[in-house]
Amino acid sequence: MSLSNDTSFPIGDRLRIGECVVDVPLREITAPGVRRARRLTPKSMGVLMVLVANAGKVVGREQLLAEVWPDTMPGDDVVTQAITQLRKAFGQQRDGDPYIETIAKTGYRLLAPVALQASEAAAPQAIAPATPAVEAPAGPGFAASGPSEAPAPDRGWLRERVLVVTLAIVGALALVGVLAGVLMVRDGGEASAGASPADPVPAVPARPYRLLTSAPGFELAPTLSPDASMAAYSATLPGRRGTVIQVQTTDASQPRQISFPPDGVSDRQPAWSPDGREIAYIRYGPGDACHVLVTPANGGGSERSVTACDVSGLVSFGWSPDSRQLIFGSMGRGPQGAGLRLLELTTGQWRDVEGVWDGVSLDHDPGFSPDGKWIGFVRNPQIGDLWRVPADGGTPEQLTHIGGEFRGWDWLPDGSGMVFGRRIDSEVRLYHLDLASGTIRDLGLDDAQSPSVARRAGVLAFVRRRPQFGLFRTEREGDDLEGAREHLFASSGRDTLPSLAPDGRQMVFASDRTGHFHLWWADLEQPNTLRQVEGVHPATHARPEWAPDSRRMLVVGYDETGREGVFEVTPTRGQVSFLPMPGPRFRVLQAMYTPDPGRLLMTVRDEAGTLCLALLDRTTSPWRVVSKIQDVSLARVDASHARVLFTRPSENGLWEVDLGLAAGSIRKIDAERPVRWRFQAWAVAEDGSIDYIEPQPACLSSLRRIGVDDAVGHATHRCLDRDHLSATTGFTSSSRANVVISAQAVDDGTDIGLMEVPGGTATTPQVEVPGWIK
Repeated sequence: MSLSNDTSFPIGDRLRIGECVVDVPLREITAPGVRRARRLTPKSMGVLMVLVANAGKVVGREQLLAEVWPDTMPGDDVVTQAITQLRKAFGQQRDGDPYIETIAKTGYRLLAPVALQASEAAAPQAIAPATPAVEAPAGPGFAASGPSEAPAPDRGWLRERVLVVTLAIVGALALVGVLAGVLMVRDGGEASAGASPADPVPAVPARPYRLLTSAPGFELAPTLSPDASMAAYSATLPGRRGTVIQVQTTDASQPRQISFPPDGVSDRQPAWSPDGREIAYIRYGPGDACHVLVTPANGGGSERSVTACDVSGLVSFGWSPDSRQLIFGSMGRGPQGAGLRLLELTTGQWRDVEGVWDGVSLDHDPGFSPDGKWIGFVRNPQIGDLWRVPADGGTPEQLTHIGGEFRGWDWLPDGSGMVFGRRIDSEVRLYHLDLASGTIRDLGLDDAQSPSVARRAGVLAFVRRRPQFGLFRTEREGDDLEGAREHLFASSGRDTLPSLAPDGRQMVFASDRTGHFHLWWADLEQPNTLRQVEGVHPATHARPEWAPDSRRMLVVGYDETGREGVFEVTPTRGQVSFLPMPGPRFRVLQAMYTPDPGRLLMTVRDEAGTLCLALLDRTTSPWRVVSKIQDVSLARVDASHARVLFTRPSENGLWEVDLGLAAGSIRKIDAERPVRWRFQAWAVAEDGSIDYIEPQPACLSSLRRIGVDDAVGHATHRCLDRDHLSATTGFTSSSRANVVISAQAVDDGTDIGLMEVPGGTATTPQVEVPGWIK
């Protein structure tokens, strides 16, 4: 089937370009005579789609930059890199028939013929059942003797990541509209007035959403009335610290404030009741106060407090279908706060949802399905998955096997699926989970999170956030409590995951400053040494960890071929080596060196789905698991005190254990910090002192020392940035260099968007989409 005779582009189909087959969802090109397909980066795939849409015609570099790298300022080299990768994938030789032709000083042209090729293999991969049959692991720990006949569902975490990102790569880059528009013009369809058939003007792709808000500042956590006629959200106001709750009609009228907290106090996380009469929200402050309030949705009555909450906890709640109860996620440790709990609003009585809590996990953001039969929730939202449990209690069922950072979710109106936000590389995207098939589909929205669906209308609200994060160097200690900041390697990209070497000079970080998420290295004393490290893409959940000699580092991530795992990198030489792992059935979250070069530490999700800290002997083949500790979310090595420091997903605080992970040496050294949902916001300096970044009312990025016995050290604060939050994905500090390097927002703000809900509602008569959303 020729593209020139068909204006549709089924995402589940494959393309035949010349003699090569392109699997669009998997971003793979299979060339004749090769043993395995070559995987493309998302941006290279986007360039290919633009060339396909203009097959046989010259496409300028400016058009490629505008279509594939919108709203960024990359250099021309990103186009060259993408073209180079495409030519390698096609197996294009200098003396052979070219696939992509370079037109000097103009652009590129795809010369090979293009056709669509249907393929069942390109269909979305179904998510495995929650309890698959797997082969029992061999030997101690979780080392396996070989691949299982029925591998665990999270075995290939990157494969699932790539699948999720690319099932709608064309839509994500807004290229479906370009493809259809160009082909329509090519086939004699309607064109813009004055455009000649020989020189068509590509159609501008329609945005699948419209913005409800556009004011400077932040509009967060939208919630829709059941009929989608109104939206409530948390918002900042000029000249005021903290947030308030505002309501406005969804036809873009002016907002109306319905909560009036004191200055410095924040009202957040509004939730509209299913009967449309009330809005519940959380009030943080003054001080350590925290309350859940309910107020009439029309703003015509007084607010009332229904329960107190823990200001240090990750408070989350939702309404029951009858609007008589609120369901809360984990709000603390022990029987009075763990798991999912229901609050009867008329009586103030609490009861647990039986069978949910596993004694360890943080169960967050619960919500009833529209028919009231299920409760959905996110287990361990920063490294977790979506789950559901029967509304009356029972055995929880795992719905995804991503192990990623979730940013909000909601049910579709007919209960057939869910929409959720998940962080991918340097951005957060929205996805649709179909419960019947278990497939996950990218909705094609850049920088979107916190989805909220109207229960009686096919409308979805979400937060559009496009922050720019930079790396800032500040003195770790000084005479004043607010250090001067220095912006390192400023760019228009997003710089995260800084990791300073023990020598206090070298630093690596992750950035999308070229359009791709890459690892970067520099000598801080020679800023012009900044360069990209080729051959590995770092994962977003763990910073790279240096060796004690400051020559090598361990990076958890993936390479250009799609191979995922742990890589050993020598950044000064650009050397990247893939490390063999002891069995296929666990996912590595973090990898660290120990003083013993023959042993490594890793935080992993094992074959049972448990978060563990494992000590591995790398001198044997295969590697051997020496010992492990369960219930560990993140660890760091303190060589100066011959210990390992770690956090747990089950409770707040910080623990230490000896380098051999002996159970008898485990000791809690800080009872309060880090809090569970900021488990990455701490660092260990060379002298063993521990720094922690947390928001304070007078300073949004406040540095304090933790894990010390004296009250003075524990209470000392140093302000890194009064007005901007630091990224929660970690920072780095050095006692030798007396610096803290953190990723902080440079340009930030949010708006609320509205769009039609994806799938699952077309056959549901009672769900209608208002005319203004179409």
